[in-house]
Amino acid sequence: MIQQLKRIFPSLILYNEHEYYPPDTYKWFITNNKDIIGIEEKELTVKENNILDTFLQPYSIQFPPPTSEEVEWRKIINGENKQIKALPKTYRFVYFIFKHNQISPIKFKESMETLFYHSIPILWENENEGILIEEISNLTEEWVSYEQIIDVLMSDLYVNINFLVGPSMTSIDFASTHYQTLIDSARTTFTDTGKQVISFTEALPYLLIDQMEEPFQEELISLILKECRSDEDLLREILTFFQCNLNVSVAAKELHMHRNSLQYRLDKFFDKTGIDLREFHQAFTVYLTILVNMHREV
Repeated sequence: MIQQLKRIFPSLILYNEHEYYPPDTYKWFITNNKDIIGIEEKELTVKENNILDTFLQPYSIQFPPPTSEEVEWRKIINGENKQIKALPKTYRFVYFIFKHNQISPIKFKESMETLFYHSIPILWENENEGILIEEISNLTEEWVSYEQIIDVLMSDLYVNINFLVGPSMTSIDFASTHYQTLIDSARTTFTDTGKQVISFTEALPYLLIDQMEEPFQEELISLILKECRSDEDLLREILTFFQCNLNVSVAAKELHMHRNSLQYRLDKFFDKTGIDLREFHQAFTVYLTILVNMHREV
C-alpha cells in the first residue's frame, strides 16, 4: 500500500524515528501495519485528505527541534560517528516511558530541563518513549534521583512515568549496543514489576527469566520452592526479607509483623525445603525462583 501511495504522493516518506526528525510541513498518518507515513501538506487537497482519513489514522508528531548535542548522540547510536564533541567524563542512559497523550514531547523536555536546571539530551523512540542522556563532568557531582523526579512529575504534571536507569559509562564504544539493550530490557522489565524506577542491575534477574524456557521455569519452581510454591503469604514475606537486605528486623517492620513471627516463617521455609535463606547463594536462588513464579502468574 505504501508503494501505491508513493506513486500518487511523491513526497511521501516513511517516518523512522532512529534517523531524523520529520519536517513541520508534513501531515502524518499511521497504517494498519503501524507504519507511520508523512505527506507534504501542500500536496494534499481537501478531498484527498478526506479519502486518506477514511483508511488511515491521523498521527500527531510533536517533537522539539533536536539540539546539536542530540544530533551528535544520534549519529553515535546509529554508528555514524565514533567521536562526540566534549564527551562527558561519565554519562548514563535513562529509559523513560509514559502513557500516550499524557504530555507532549515538547512539554516533557521543558519539564526535565527545569528539574535538571540545564539542557539534557533526549533521544525519542516515539511520542511517549525515549532515552535521557545524563552527564556528569566530575566526581563531586551526584546522579539525579529519579524517585524524586517521579514525585515532582506526578504532583505538578499529573504524568505517570517509568524510568529504567542504566549504569554509568565513560566510553562510547558500546553506546549503540547499550542503547538498544536498555530499551529492550525496559520493555521486558516493566511487564514483570510494578516499580516505577528500576536500575539496570535490578532488571537483570527479570531479563534472565525472560530467556528461560517454560519447562525449565516449572522445574526450577518445583525443585526450589517445593510445596511452598502455593503459599503466597510466605513467598511475599521472603521477598520482602530479600528486599530488606536479609535484615529480619527491618523486614518485620515493613510487613507489620513481630520479628519472632517472621523468623518463625523463615524457619518454616527451611524445614520444608532445606534451604537456608541467610546464606547468600541459596538466598539468590530462592529470590530468582520467586520472581520466576511471579512471572508465570502474570
